[in-house]
Amino acid sequence: MIHALKYKGRKDIGIFLGEEFGKILRSSPPWSQSGIIVPVPLHRKKYLKRGYNQSEQFAIGLSSSMEIPYTNECLFRKNETETQTHKSRFLRWNNVKDVFFVKNQGILAGKTVLLVDDVITTGATLESCFSALSAIPMVGISVATIAYAKL
Repeated sequence: MIHALKYKGRKDIGIFLGEEFGKILRSSPPWSQSGIIVPVPLHRKKYLKRGYNQSEQFAIGLSSSMEIPYTNECLFRKNETETQTHKSRFLRWNNVKDVFFVKNQGILAGKTVLLVDDVITTGATLESCFSALSAIPMVGISVATIAYAKL
């Protein structure tokens, strides 16, 4: 399912998984206390090549079932990075260190952000996103992913 979501254009899978997972999270603290959902962004070039962001599709589904808004207008990727697929934890972390930045901080300030990604492997991408988001005044951050990969 994840492969079809990421590489076969099956956006519907991300939305479906988000809707189903959201049914569980909406009654599970701390996720149920989230005020806004933020997907891990793709770089513009990768977005144009793929045509969509799989994490955003997951966010759309979560937003629908949790009745919490999502935004893709706050967290951005500065530059295109190499695929993380075959990298070690250190190389993954180094590949995404300082890659993310925040615009429109006012949208997120004072809220608990539910940061969402499709797959967590080492946590390097989420750690980098967390670092960028944590600079926002009075922000809380929770995380949800569709799956995790065993190393």
